[in-house]
Amino acid sequence: MDVQPRDWLLTKSERDNGRTVLDAQHPDDEAWSSGNHVRPLVHGSTYFAELRQRIEETSEGDLIYFTDWRGDPDERLTGEPGSEVEELLGAADRRGVDVRGLIWRSHWDKLSFSAEENRQLGEQLQAQGAEVLLDMRVRTGGSHHQKLVVIRYRGRPERDVAYVGGIDLCHSRRDDARHLGDPQPQSMAAVYGEHPAWHDVQAAISGPAVHDVETVFRERWLDPTPLSQNPLFWLHDKLQRVDRSPDPLPDQAPPPPPVPGGTHIVQLLRTYPNLRHGRDYPFARGGERSVARGYSKALARADQLVYIEDQYLWSTDIATTFVESLTTNRDLRVIAVLPHVPDQSTPLSRLPQELGRLEALAMLRKAGGDRVAFYGVENHQGRPVYVHAKVCVMDDVWATIGSDNFNRRSWTHDSELSAVVIDEAGGDHSAYARRLRLTLAAEHLDRKVGPAEFPGDISKIETGTGPEDLNDSTLLSVMADCVSAEGMFHAFAESADRLQAWYDGGKRGERPPGRLRPLDHPRLSRLTRLWAAPLYRAMLDPDGRPRALRRRSAF
Repeated sequence: MDVQPRDWLLTKSERDNGRTVLDAQHPDDEAWSSGNHVRPLVHGSTYFAELRQRIEETSEGDLIYFTDWRGDPDERLTGEPGSEVEELLGAADRRGVDVRGLIWRSHWDKLSFSAEENRQLGEQLQAQGAEVLLDMRVRTGGSHHQKLVVIRYRGRPERDVAYVGGIDLCHSRRDDARHLGDPQPQSMAAVYGEHPAWHDVQAAISGPAVHDVETVFRERWLDPTPLSQNPLFWLHDKLQRVDRSPDPLPDQAPPPPPVPGGTHIVQLLRTYPNLRHGRDYPFARGGERSVARGYSKALARADQLVYIEDQYLWSTDIATTFVESLTTNRDLRVIAVLPHVPDQSTPLSRLPQELGRLEALAMLRKAGGDRVAFYGVENHQGRPVYVHAKVCVMDDVWATIGSDNFNRRSWTHDSELSAVVIDEAGGDHSAYARRLRLTLAAEHLDRKVGPAEFPGDISKIETGTGPEDLNDSTLLSVMADCVSAEGMFHAFAESADRLQAWYDGGKRGERPPGRLRPLDHPRLSRLTRLWAAPLYRAMLDPDGRPRALRRRSAF
């Protein structure tokens, strides 16, 4: 039976945000667009190379809009001098491109954030003429976590593109399938080494949905609320003559035309918090929780396999949603690929994170038993790979790439953006979703599915930079044992068990193929749990819902 988008995607009424104009272009109660083509860009090096090319193609009258959680002006998108973020965007502005950016005004660097880096990117781009602003219009302790870039070409709407996902324009993101790390690293826990290995994904969107991504940016830009209400920030900006007033935007162009042969339906899901204290987003009064609602609706329908790659899976509120699906659908399996260890090693950061994940995974194990499995990833040198991707594929129908993680913070408290895709060409499945799942699995299992410089380099298939004959049949042939939910589950388990046995046996003989190992679960003392629990719930995984929704445990 063919997939019906309405069964899996949120309608306008289910988004439950009457203030937004995000869905104004969509007919009836539809909250999605058709006729798109979406390409998952696996790895930061793949995304950055394409982004550099697209930026350099811009000319007078075009526009580049972006948002970032962290930005480093000197990050080289392709490694060569001249490919720095600041240089590329500054040069575009000098060519007459309308360059605008909203960067989160980060917390202190001493707390492992990026206040200095974000400030430098904003100030240096402003000095070159671009209008890039520091945005602190968030809930107390929250962040703007959206990572998007929109490029629209005047007179060439068929070339318009939007990028949505987990990859910021900053250090450590430019890694590839070898997972040797970005030559320009950011500091992380010592176990990740000098150049932390980084796994991430971004979606490249062509077609009418580009207009929707631009609308997300425009709603934030046009918010009349001051960029920050902190008097110290106001004084600093005044003294440094930092731009705090967003200039008016030009009229928004109509949506790009449908892509010829484009079969991808795209829905954007977002999180905005309830700001409290008389403040409100004019485009999301009381907040928007379509990320939480979108996942919940899809999870209620999933009955075969939920495949996850995520930086965090640590909230009991989110685990409850999985528990309901695992209990109702007795054939449902869940695979989650997560970081082996947190990104920071200080006890005040690491231990609350470990406690949150222990609680959530324990709930899933209790509900699903041997139908749930959790893995970490390592490179061929044995170093752990930091999984920063935010990917979820359900039943090879519903697939999302975004900025949101599986925690309460992402579902209620920070600003987030995710792009859900259903492929109309799939019949009883989504060709896009199945391809995304098998492509990611091929890397983790070390299955070589096309010409590559090194084993496991499958990014060229998804980016369009490789041979056109690398089609679904090639991928399906190499990954035949993983097409079914049961087959995928067993292939991951067997690969991880072989690699773990090699370690347990003293690493004798040749290292077996594959990069998966069973996830370690540290033991935490009762005393640690006592002090870490309130810190975890108040600081690491806060709740941004209105009080009435909290009382009902609803989103």
